[in-house]
Order: sequence, then C-alpha cells, then structure tokens
Amino acid sequence: MPGDLANIDVTSLKGVGPALGKKLAKLGIQTVQDILFHLPFRYEDRTQITPIGASRPGESYVLQGEIVACEVAYGRRRSLLAYLQDNTGKIGLRFYHFSKVQHQNLKTAGAIRCFGEVRAGASGLEIYHPEYSPLSSAVDMEDTLTPVYPATEGVSQARYRLLVTQSLDRLAQTSIEELLPDRWDTSLSQAITYLHHPPPDTDVDQLMEGKHPAQTRLAFEELTAHQVSLRIVREQIQKLQAPVLDAPSNSYTAVKQSFGFALTGAQQRVADEVAVDLMKSQPSLRLIQGDVGSGKTVIAALASVHSFENNLQTALMAPTELLAEQHFINMSNWLAPLGIKTAWLSGRVTGKKRVEELARILAGDAAVIIGTHALFQKDVQFRNLGLVIVDEQHRFGVHQRLALRAKGSAGSISPHQLVMTATPIPRTLSMSIYADMDVSVINELPPGRTPVTTTVMSDEKRDSVISRVADACTEGRQVYWVCTLIEESEALQCQAAEVTEKELEKLLPNVRVGLVHGRMAPTVKTDIMNQFKSRQLDLLVATTVIEVGVDVPNASLMVIENSERLGLAQLHQLRGRIGRGTTDSHCVLLYRKPLGNLSKERLEVMRQSNDGFFIAERDLEIRGPGELLGARQSGTMQFRIADLLRDQEMLPMVREASLTMMNDHRDKASILVNRWIKDPDKLGQV
Repeated sequence: MPGDLANIDVTSLKGVGPALGKKLAKLGIQTVQDILFHLPFRYEDRTQITPIGASRPGESYVLQGEIVACEVAYGRRRSLLAYLQDNTGKIGLRFYHFSKVQHQNLKTAGAIRCFGEVRAGASGLEIYHPEYSPLSSAVDMEDTLTPVYPATEGVSQARYRLLVTQSLDRLAQTSIEELLPDRWDTSLSQAITYLHHPPPDTDVDQLMEGKHPAQTRLAFEELTAHQVSLRIVREQIQKLQAPVLDAPSNSYTAVKQSFGFALTGAQQRVADEVAVDLMKSQPSLRLIQGDVGSGKTVIAALASVHSFENNLQTALMAPTELLAEQHFINMSNWLAPLGIKTAWLSGRVTGKKRVEELARILAGDAAVIIGTHALFQKDVQFRNLGLVIVDEQHRFGVHQRLALRAKGSAGSISPHQLVMTATPIPRTLSMSIYADMDVSVINELPPGRTPVTTTVMSDEKRDSVISRVADACTEGRQVYWVCTLIEESEALQCQAAEVTEKELEKLLPNVRVGLVHGRMAPTVKTDIMNQFKSRQLDLLVATTVIEVGVDVPNASLMVIENSERLGLAQLHQLRGRIGRGTTDSHCVLLYRKPLGNLSKERLEVMRQSNDGFFIAERDLEIRGPGELLGARQSGTMQFRIADLLRDQEMLPMVREASLTMMNDHRDKASILVNRWIKDPDKLGQV
C-alpha cells in the first residue's frame, strides 16, 4: 500500500479503533510514520533457550522445563511459587498477583516455556511474574531480538509490536523520504527496519549503548531536526522589528561609577555584547550564563540604563518575591541617583498601591519595572516597553515569558530580550538547545569572593556539626541549615525543617534560630529572610526555598542535610548563598548511610570544585540533560533516540547539516522538523 506514511492515519492499521487511537495519541502517535519513529529503548534476546543452570541474576532469559511443584507461599506477602526444572537445575517462578485458576493451571501445566529477569530470591534464583505458556502451545522461537518500547497505560508491548509489524509491511511497499545530505551508507528505511527487528547476531551491547550505525544514523537526523527547528524560530523572531537604541551615553557611564566597584573583564565583555544587540533593528535574544555570584545583575542594570537613555521601559522578571525584591533594592540604589525611577509589582502589591504603580507604568513615569509573574497579568500595560529581562529563566514556563514579550509588541515591533541564569549549561548542551539564542558567559568571579570549602560527612557526626554551628554563631557569623522536606516523612528518612528548628533551638539556647519554607505566606517568608539579612537571626533553618534568595555576606557556614537527595546543580546553587563576604566560608554536606556509588560520586564532585561549569559538565555525565535543565529545556530534551552526552562528537556536523538545510533545502526543513518534533513552535521559547 504505497503512499506517504506521514499522512496515513494510525487507525488504518488493523486493530486500531477509536479507543486505542486515543491511547496512542498520548504517546504522540497519530500516523503510521509515528509508529515507526517510536523507537525501542531496549531489547530482549528471546531467540534461544538457556539452560536453567546457566542463568544468572540480573539477566533475562527464555527458560524451558517441567513444573515440579506449585504452592501458595506465606511471608510478608502472599504469593504463588512454582518451581521449573530441567536437567541442569531448578528455578522459582513467583507471582504476587494470581487467581485460583492460575494456581490450578500452573500446577498441572507440565512442560512450559517462560521468559523473565532472574533475581536472587528467598528460595534461591527466582523470576517474578514471568511470561509463560505450555510447551504444547508455545510459538516458534523469535528470529530477531525482541524490542521493548516506551509505552502508555492500555497499550501492551505485544500489541504495539503487532502495530510495528504492520507499519514495517507498509514501509516495505514504499519508503520514507531522505531529507539530509547523502552521507550515510544506511538508508533511513533500512535503519528504522533494523532497529525494530534487529537480527539475532546483532551486538546487543552496542545496541544498548546506542552506538549501532543504524542508531547513529537516526540520532544525527533527530539532532539536526532540533537544530533546524530552533533556527526557524530565530528566523521568525528576526523578521520582527525592534526599537533601535543609540549608543550608550552619559547615564550609562554614570551608573558604572555608582556601583562602587570596577567591572570584571568578563562583565565588561558581556555588557558590550548586550549593548551592541540593543542597537540592532532585529529583536535580540541573548542568554547570559554566569556562575553563582558572577554579577549578572550588573549587566541587567547597564542594559536598563541603556534602554532608559532611549526613552524605553525595561521589565525585569524574577521567579520569587525574595529575588525580585533584591533586584528592586539593588536597582533602586544604583538608578535613583541618576533620576531613573523604578516600580515594583508582585503578588503582595495590592489595592491602592497597585493602582498607583500600574498608572506610573502606563504613563511611562517608571522606567524600570521589577517584579514576579505579576508583570504579565492582564491589567499591566506598558507605555513603551523596549527590553525584557528574565532572571533564572529556567524557572519560567513557555507561556509566561511569551506573555511578557507580547506586552511590548506593537504590530511588528517587539522588545529586545535578555535572559539570565546562574545554572551553568555545559557547552555540549548550549550548542544544541540554544541555537535560537546568542549566548554570553560571565566566566570570572568578582574580586573578594572567597572559595567555599566543602566537607562531606555522615549524619552520624551530626553532634560535632552542631557544635561547629555554635562556634560560628558565637564568633558573630551566621549559618544556614538546609533541609529537604518541610514535614517528617518516615519513607524518605529526611529530617524535616520544622523538627530540625525545634531541635536546634533546644540544643543551642543562646543562638537566635529562624525557620523559612515554601509553605509560608510570602510576607512571613520575606520578613524572616530580612531578619536574617539584618542579623537579627544567627541561624536560619530552611528548605531549598533559599536556593534563589537574598545576599547575606555575613553567612559563612551552610549545612545541607540529606545532600545525597539533591542534584549537583541545586547543591551548587545552595552553596552559592555563602562565600559572599571576606570571611572563609564552609559548606557541610550531611548524608545518610548507606550511600550508593552514584551519590558518592556526586558529593565528591562538590567537595572537589567550586566551578559551576565544571559541576554542570559532571552533572550532565552523571544524571543526563533532563535533570540538569528546567522548564524551557524539558521540552527540548525529549529525544527519541539521540543522547547529547553520547552523541556530542557529532554536534559540529549537526550544526553544519542544519545550516545546509536552512540555506539549500528550505523546502525540506519543515518536513524534517515535523517528522521528529510534535510541537516545534514551542522549542525556541523560554
């Protein structure tokens, strides 16, 4: 049945009615082509029977033998336990969910063939819930490796494999269009067929590592599709017009002097890059990456002054009230002496005060407007918004930032955009996910930042850590104690912040202890943080809500409980709350035994380095891109077969292929994008 498989509805396949069609749609499958591009994530070898005596824990096998016993076992959980025996050994088959009929049938089954993963159980080697059938009715052995697919509820592996077989039959009668430059020995159709039905002599380890040539062929195309999608988005943005700013002048120079410190070389370089952007007629879209404490706010202030000099407004959006308020204080201190007025909008600004601020913004009296997500609410109207700055951009969803940008758009005029993050993104990822953005890196810390010494300790030494906290407070320094939960949880075995606060108040009667967590009312949370900043509190017990918080230069010690539960990026962000003064700073990472190898590796990285970019690279290696990135990137990371870490060596070739596609094969670009990406319009947005 020839035809374009991308246009043949999945309901044309045998056995796919409306109900199954809806379930497949949850997997993003609507056409026959979608079936073929929904690729296996692992394989099982069901091509040969393994002697029971040769089976090993952790591996899956096809086993064959006689049922020699079958009984209901009683322990912590009731189960059905049968024993399968051949001339090499015996193995248990255990079922925790079973019926009387199954018990009876299995008891009298005689010879059977089964498949499953072997584990070390209470009665020796066992398989939990194996697939099995009487030998008398067993089908012929598989002649290819058995694929295992990412699935959804109501779509079994067996059912999906039948759909794949039908789709491959369709593919054999037609072909899928080759869209990339001819550089491959394997055609797209051959690669797809191979990965769905790999022959039994295939190197399974190579397949599982994703390094088979068929996988490389498809990974290259998928990565190219993502690159092309981002370039299309950028192209669309550049078709718009942006306000063209004159070169920075007097106020710009004056605000540098008001900082009270000289810019680092990296800050000056990035500031110059931003200034050049703002003088262009196309809307700029620049990401500023900087480690914790690198001084990104200074860049935001300079860009805001540049916008003000051209009679344009700037909106600066931060993810939390605490961070937004800190930006407001800093900006006001720097800009007020220059006659530049600021406005503040958050959920706490209500009633008459809100009405007044909205009026100032609409009239243009406020040149720099700072706030949280409240900035993009419907009643907020700008007079002449020329620049949008988003801080900690990974914490905002797509629509939030789009809504804010839309407020400054008038016809084809669109404001410039500057986004900032203190979560360093490894170069490998930047090349892939920021093809729609210009990227600047502040790779230098201001003078005076003291490196934080990090210690990794078992919570068995908790008493000595508490003694260390007492000494620090006695010496006039302040301390953070970070907990990962608000309330007690036996399951997670984490010390809750509320419990910890009470404990520390009892053990440290001369220390002023405060508590802050995400479930507090914003006003209460802000008040407590301000008390800590003004040194009315010595010790602040907190959840990870302080990850993005206020600067407290006097805080020089941080204790993080259950540190093994947090990712490297988050640990680094938390640790960045200290080391902001001239006093030697220390971070203690407490962990609960037993500590797995992965957790050991992560905590050792934190002990070794204060370099956010090094930590991000290691985080990528250890946990993969999905954990490292936030809201914007989560959509881009849903690769079907590509792996940014594994496939990083091909990224320069991917960039070249994406440029060739854009320049020489534009008619094929959208086809390529739609083949691999279900919602391409969102990929280039933050």
